[in-house]
Amino acid sequence: MKVIVMDTQKGLVVDALYNYENFVKNVAKIIEVARENNVEVLYVQHDNGAVLVPGNELYEIADEFKPNPGEKTFVKHEGSCFSNKDLREYLESAKEDTLMIMGLITNYCVDTTVKAAHERGYKVVIPAETNSAFDNEYFDAETAYKYCNEDVWPEIADCVTMDEAIAMLKK
Repeated sequence: MKVIVMDTQKGLVVDALYNYENFVKNVAKIIEVARENNVEVLYVQHDNGAVLVPGNELYEIADEFKPNPGEKTFVKHEGSCFSNKDLREYLESAKEDTLMIMGLITNYCVDTTVKAAHERGYKVVIPAETNSAFDNEYFDAETAYKYCNEDVWPEIADCVTMDEAIAMLKK
């Protein structure tokens, strides 16, 4: 198993996120447990060509989730993490079949990545409250979260409790 932490950048990790405090606490806990159990944590940053760009502090990974020295970081310019060729090749060379995916934004990049991982044959694990969204003009962030985590993803991924996710990392 590998853990993918996506788009947890300073410009996105703000208290306007749905369930902000639990999101931050749970992502940090998964990272901590993965490290303690020698499960590799991979980071993906979104470069949108505007505000989230290298050199801008908002592009940097939020302090709560900072990669340790030696942990791999990849950059994407599209929604899916699989748009990054280096990440795709790294995962293929690692012969990994299970990905625990978490990060931002639930109904955009996380959704696209979950579906892309499934299409590539990966077993996808999504721990509860480790992705989040913002309100938008069509629906609120809670609806986006629940729609993806409770309706869409259970068809293609294992949406698990934090306790279940931690137990998986400890195996």
